[in-house]
Amino acid sequence: MELRQLRYFVAIVDHGSLSRAALTLHVAQPALTQQLRQLEEELGVQLLHRSAQGVLSTDAGKIFYEHAQAILKQVADARSAVTQSATRPSGNVTLGLPHSISGALALPLLLAAREQYPEITLQLTEEITGNLTEQLKSGRINLAVLFDDGQLSPFASSALVEEEMRFICRSDAPFAPEGPAMSFQQALATTLILPGLQHGVRPRIDSRARAAGLTAAHVIEINSIAILKSAILAGMGATILPAAPMLAELDSGAMHSYAIHSPVLTRTVALCASKNIPLTNAGAAVQQLVRQVAAQLCDSGRWQGAHILDAT
Repeated sequence: MELRQLRYFVAIVDHGSLSRAALTLHVAQPALTQQLRQLEEELGVQLLHRSAQGVLSTDAGKIFYEHAQAILKQVADARSAVTQSATRPSGNVTLGLPHSISGALALPLLLAAREQYPEITLQLTEEITGNLTEQLKSGRINLAVLFDDGQLSPFASSALVEEEMRFICRSDAPFAPEGPAMSFQQALATTLILPGLQHGVRPRIDSRARAAGLTAAHVIEINSIAILKSAILAGMGATILPAAPMLAELDSGAMHSYAIHSPVLTRTVALCASKNIPLTNAGAAVQQLVRQVAAQLCDSGRWQGAHILDAT
């Protein structure tokens, strides 16, 4: 198996066509077809379904595609690591952010990276926590912001911020509390619109409810932050989330948030890297930049309900 075969295969899948991939790679189509056939023979499986309309990955092809992407990224990182300067880091760095964090962190981080490290190409990917965990393990991303749920031991992790989780609803919702706060029990008695169990915030809510001997009256599961916000604005219910993903709606007055007590709900956010794949100089620079930007956002109050934690 050769690296060029991996590059060829990834290009074919990305373009959905042997002919388009051949044009992009500047390789004759018969030669590309031959390399693909050799790869399939070596693996002993069919990787692609071919038709007049193009190509589609088989189940085996989908698995191999993920590994091929990770291998090619690690090769590129290794090449970058031995050529870049420690005082002027350069290269590509991919950082994964959960949906509920990106609203607070993504844009300030991109702006800071462009200003401080113009030779670093920072790529942000927004995914649910479970996907980010798998991508970090496989090396498809260099860093990830993850929720500390007690299962971060496979990674080199350091605490980043602690976020307050609040009851958030439409400003004129009839079930909004009269004061600035409500109990956790009162919040659970409301129809709640929450992410599914694979999201980092949901297990935290469920575990605290079980510990308090409480259960949610009615939960509507929506995994898309955009759709979840639309459902809240439509009056379908409220949510329990940090303020970060709702900043625009809270600032405009379309939504209002309330503190939760008995118990207070918080979550710890950590910055994670692989234990097995060393960071390039560019990756280490971005790692420090994430902490710097997070501290600035917390100190200024722009990351509402969050405070910076000492790295541990």
